[in-house]
Amino acid sequence: MAVDKNRIYLFDTTLRDGEQSPGISLSTREKLEIADQLAKLGIDVIEAGFPITSPGDFEAVSTIAKKVREPIIAALARVVDADIDRAAEAVKKAERPRIHTFVMSSDTQIKYQLRKTREEVLEMAVNAVKRAKSYVNDVEFSPMDASRADFDFLCKLIDVTIESGATVINVPDTVGYATPDEFGRLIAELIKAVPAMSEVIVSVHCHNDLGMSTANALAAIMNGAVQVEGTINGIGERAGNTALEEIAMIIDTRRQSLGKYTNIKTEEIAKTSRLVSSLTGYQVQFNKAIVGKNAFAHSSGIHQDGVLKDRSTFEIINPKRVGINESLLVLGKTSGRHAFRKHLESLGYQLSDDELEKAFERFKDLADKKAEITDIDIEAILADEVRTASDVYTLEYISVCSGTDTTPTATVRLRKNGEAIEKTSIGDGQVDAACKAIKRATGVKGELISYNVNSITEGLDAQGDVTIQLKINGKPVLGRGVSTDIIEASAKAYLNAINKALSS
Repeated sequence: MAVDKNRIYLFDTTLRDGEQSPGISLSTREKLEIADQLAKLGIDVIEAGFPITSPGDFEAVSTIAKKVREPIIAALARVVDADIDRAAEAVKKAERPRIHTFVMSSDTQIKYQLRKTREEVLEMAVNAVKRAKSYVNDVEFSPMDASRADFDFLCKLIDVTIESGATVINVPDTVGYATPDEFGRLIAELIKAVPAMSEVIVSVHCHNDLGMSTANALAAIMNGAVQVEGTINGIGERAGNTALEEIAMIIDTRRQSLGKYTNIKTEEIAKTSRLVSSLTGYQVQFNKAIVGKNAFAHSSGIHQDGVLKDRSTFEIINPKRVGINESLLVLGKTSGRHAFRKHLESLGYQLSDDELEKAFERFKDLADKKAEITDIDIEAILADEVRTASDVYTLEYISVCSGTDTTPTATVRLRKNGEAIEKTSIGDGQVDAACKAIKRATGVKGELISYNVNSITEGLDAQGDVTIQLKINGKPVLGRGVSTDIIEASAKAYLNAINKALSS
């Protein structure tokens, strides 16, 4: 197949490798929401999951394959017949299906994890690629832990899998061991040693254990790779993966010197980052490149003076290029529906009249508590409305009484199918009392795994963003709630987790 050597394809594995991050467990609905946004972003390949691992993962991959049409939809499989068959079944309704199969290639992995010989690995890889090829035309093969593999064996493994029908060869730095010069040289030498690689897409999948995943991916691009695999916000196993927003903006910002381009609609980057952070519960570090809270913030007087005179003095990227408004439109308690609707439209949101009314009521309530409302506050309101739209239980009322000499007591009123349920409980603190009252009202028992509170914006009047992870019926469930009142936000997060468990 003809490959445009200047086009860099972006392969997103947020829904597979990203979900393997500790504590992340996405529902099918949440995965579909992320996949839809990845399609809007212009991602070329979405690795929707690992279908053999669970019925839920199979359902998610199948749903995405049916409903997300433009990108290639890939499913992961080991070099095992059952894995290949399950992956094929999951992507069969995709407009552009791909099966991605892998096997260990380093002697360390072959000996201690796979417990096979090199000859057996070669046979397993060939059989897997051929079986995958019988189902789909597009087959990707990954020699896992390639950066630590014997070079001659790696060449043989790649050669026989291309001969067997692989259309994409992915070279992974599975444990993030390589340095950029080593990894770039590996890609160049593989392409030289295996002539057949010039006829397929050469891909790389880099991990960030030593903080070099983006640098390694860039080195690979400059040495012949045309596909980069990674995740939004760099989430993933251990220290994570190459952050695709970083690769996209490196290529966009340095296009003239690099001579490369992608299909990414960069204005969708910030929105995609916030969605992934919201649904996974993984907060983006403030100083994260491209999408961090401080990525386009200037505190130093020298920097501020320079930017005011000319942005290029201290900003190499216009924030609007990644979907961040340079200046915030401040909305307050005197703003009307028309102004609110217009501002939502400027942010890219189209709401029905009923959705607008609910969001406007939340906005006016927040405006009474908060002097300035930012775009991030508004997006938090909208995300909260979407999360609660189909809930089994809704929180109608909460009252908490506490003091230094008073046992914390909470009363909650929930509504289910129009019926009000009111319960009161005491606890070790206000949050504990509120959650116990919800537990009594729903009858659902959950074991607390983690509890996190973050501020959405600056200031003492900022909205609190609470994430609670519970174990319900033996499965981890993540809940999220937003409010200027931390107790209310905690109650919403606790109830959100229960609603997820009931609807899964």
